[in-house]
Amino acid sequence: MAFRGETVTVVEVRQGELRQSVVASGRVRTPLRIEMSAQIAGRVTEVGVREGDAVQPGQTLIRLDEREWEATVNQARAAVVQAESRLRQLQELGLPVAEQALRQAEANAVQATRNYQRVSELVTRGFYSQAQLDDALRAREVADSQLRSNRLQLASQQAGGSESELARSSLEQARAALAVAEARLGYATLRAPVSGTVLTRTVEPGDTVQPARALLTIAPLGETELTVQIDEKNLGLLKLGQLALASADAYPGEHFAAELIYIAPSVDALRGSVEVRLRVPEPPPYLKHEMTVSIDIETARREQTLIVPSEVVRGLDEGHPWVMVVRDGRTQRQAVRLGLRGTGSVEILEGVSQGDTLLPSTDDKPEGRAVRTRAAS
Repeated sequence: MAFRGETVTVVEVRQGELRQSVVASGRVRTPLRIEMSAQIAGRVTEVGVREGDAVQPGQTLIRLDEREWEATVNQARAAVVQAESRLRQLQELGLPVAEQALRQAEANAVQATRNYQRVSELVTRGFYSQAQLDDALRAREVADSQLRSNRLQLASQQAGGSESELARSSLEQARAALAVAEARLGYATLRAPVSGTVLTRTVEPGDTVQPARALLTIAPLGETELTVQIDEKNLGLLKLGQLALASADAYPGEHFAAELIYIAPSVDALRGSVEVRLRVPEPPPYLKHEMTVSIDIETARREQTLIVPSEVVRGLDEGHPWVMVVRDGRTQRQAVRLGLRGTGSVEILEGVSQGDTLLPSTDDKPEGRAVRTRAAS
């Protein structure tokens, strides 16, 4: 009986608001990254940005030595001019000359045919010899051959003819070569494709670079995300759309809002965690890529419910929670059903009522002990 009436400190079951959350550390993540690399080999003559610089679309980032490519462009332009001149020559000079030559060949052929007929008649009458007739025949055949040749020459120089098409083909090839040369000249200057921020720079003026080597990494302007690894035991608490409050470790006094937008479909077996991502609709200006942040994801909230300090609940590890309640001056073990679990507090769904007094789990008095209660300060 020595312990009957011993005074104990108790905690009262009360009504109140309870917020359940998952807290973890993560990092600022840029959803997209653009790696800038050269498309041609060359020596770097200028690097116009540094890490952390903001860039605008079309801004010059890197220049390569472009003298060789400028010479190639000039050479290609000269070839285009030459091809254009050749085509124009065919149209303005070659075609009229061929037409005139054809008319002359037609006249010669008519004359040769008439002469052959006249000589043939005179040979029949005995005035000309067979040798003169043979000469007239050869002259007619030569004229006919010349006529056919001039007709082919004219056809080749007309639209759709072989020489005309060859000249046009040469012009198209020269223009294509110029386009390639101008494109390669353009490759000598790397420009920003979008607005963003330079994350990394791995090149300096004077470096010789090769195609496909990453020289700059740019984070485009857009949504900022937070990525965090959550213990898999909390996976059942997470849902898309849940709100969170985050703070950067470098600015612990500043907080900003975030929203859960992604839960990985698989669990990392080595770490026993699942990756989640949160969108930051209004990122503060001090937030930087890869910055460490603390994230508090609100998973549930009760405006009014029965709550007790977490320290009074026992048997959580065994899966059968209970509390030591003081009723009618004696300790009594009472099984309870828990609801939400907040920071330092838990929700009691069944087992106790508002106003009941509970012993902290650090007080190991057995069930049935007579006690006097004193409220915790």
